[in-house]
Amino acid sequence: MKPSSKEVLTVETSVVGCDGGEGALGHPLVFLKVEGGKEAECPYCGRRFALKDGAGSGGH
Repeated sequence: MKPSSKEVLTVETSVVGCDGGEGALGHPLVFLKVEGGKEAECPYCGRRFALKDGAGSGGH
């Protein structure tokens, strides 16, 4: 199921992984880079991620 186009997940690190969130029915794991003030969108499911205000540029 594709998430609502209005749904934006707020994250605390600049690198996030998305697998579709539906277990075996999801999609391959992809890693996205989220930059401050911008959103990153998963190319498979359209889920969007935004960096939390004041969050660092952490990640691995």
